[in-house]
Amino acid sequence: MDTGNTGFMLIASSLVMLMTPGLAFFYGGLVSRKNVLTIMIQSFVSMGVTTVLWVAVGYSLCFSGDVGGIIGNLDHAFLMGISPMQAFSQTNNLPVFVVIAYQMMFAIITPALITGAFANRVTFKAYLIFLIAWLLFVYFPFVHMVWGGGILQQWGVLDFAGGIVVHAIAGMAALASVIFVGKRRVADSGPHSIPLVALGTGLLWFGWYGFNAGSEFKVDAITGLAFLNTDVAASFAATAWLFIAWRVEKKPKFLGLLTGAVAGLATITPAAGYVSTMDAALIGIIAGLVCYVAVSFKNKIGWDDALDVWGVHGVGGCLGIILLGIFAKTSINPSGADGLLLGNTGFFVKECVSVIIACVYAFIFTYVMLKVINLFTEVKVSEQAEEQGLDDALHGETAYI
Repeated sequence: MDTGNTGFMLIASSLVMLMTPGLAFFYGGLVSRKNVLTIMIQSFVSMGVTTVLWVAVGYSLCFSGDVGGIIGNLDHAFLMGISPMQAFSQTNNLPVFVVIAYQMMFAIITPALITGAFANRVTFKAYLIFLIAWLLFVYFPFVHMVWGGGILQQWGVLDFAGGIVVHAIAGMAALASVIFVGKRRVADSGPHSIPLVALGTGLLWFGWYGFNAGSEFKVDAITGLAFLNTDVAASFAATAWLFIAWRVEKKPKFLGLLTGAVAGLATITPAAGYVSTMDAALIGIIAGLVCYVAVSFKNKIGWDDALDVWGVHGVGGCLGIILLGIFAKTSINPSGADGLLLGNTGFFVKECVSVIIACVYAFIFTYVMLKVINLFTEVKVSEQAEEQGLDDALHGETAYI
C-alpha cells in the first residue's frame, strides 16, 4: 500500500465530508429564521442514513459486478468479502476501505443538494423515504454507469468528479421536486443570515478541493491541476456573477458573489482533471454568466426553486459536461480525451448524449417517485405548518430564542 496516497485520500475524504455541514450552513442562511433547523437536518440526516445504506448495499451496487451495464450486484453487501489489506484494483494500490469511505462522502452530499429546491415545503417522513429511494434508484445506478464499469464508462464518457453523477442528476431531481410540490403558500422572508451563507460557502469551497483533487485517487500532476482548476473556476465564476448582477441589479451583492462561486465549483467538477487552467478560467466565466441567466429565467417563469438548486447545480453540472466535451485535451491528461476544439466530435456527442439521458431519467423518476410517496404519506406540509415554521411544527425546536 502507498502510504502517501492513502494519507492524501483520507484527508480528501474528510474534506468531502465537511461539505455536507457546509451545505447545511449555506442553505440554513438562505431560509427564514423559523425554517433553519428543518433545512439543516435534511443535510445532517443524510450523513447517518446514507452511511447505513452505503455500507448495507450502496458500495456493492456501485462497484461490485455488473448487471446489464446499469447497476452492480450484492456480492459486497455489508462489505462482505472485503479485507482491510485489500487493494481497490490491480492498478490502484489504495486500500479498498479508503475508496469506500471517499465514495460514501459523495453519496452523502448528493441527495442533500436537492433539499434546497423544496425548502419549507416537505415533511420529514416523506424526505427520509425520498432520500433512500433516490439513492437506490438514481444515484447508485449512475455511479455504476459512469465510475463503476457500467455502460457509460464503457462507451467512453468522462466525468472527473461528478458533473453527471452529482450535480446534473441532483439539479434535475430538484426541478422535478419543485414542479411536484408547487409553490410555497406562505411567502418566505428571504435569507435570514448571509454570514451563515458565507460560512457555508467557505466550507463548501474548502471541501471541494478534496472533491475534485481527490478524484484522481493518487497524488500526481493531475491532482495539482484539479486543485488549481477548482479554485480558478470558482473565482472567475464568482467575479463574473458579481459584475453581471451589479450591472443588472445596480448594486454589488455579497449573496451573488457567493452563489457565483458555487456555480463555478459545480461547473468545473466534471472537467477539473481534463482541461488546462486557462480553460478552467474560461469555464468559470461561462458558468457565472450562464447560471445567472438560468436563475433569472427560473424567477421569471415562476418556478419556486427556493435556493436555486436547478440553476446552480443542475445547469452548472450539465454545462460542465458539455464544456468538458469541448475543451478536453490529452496533452493535459493522457487518460482523458481530446474535445471538440481538437476535432473529436465523437467525444463531444457522447458527453452531450450522456448528460441528456441522465437529466431525463433523474427528472422523470424523481417526479414519479414523489407521486408514489404521496400515496402513502403526505409529501407537502400543511399551510398551518408553513405559517408556524417547520422548525417548530415538524421538529419541536427553534434555532433562535
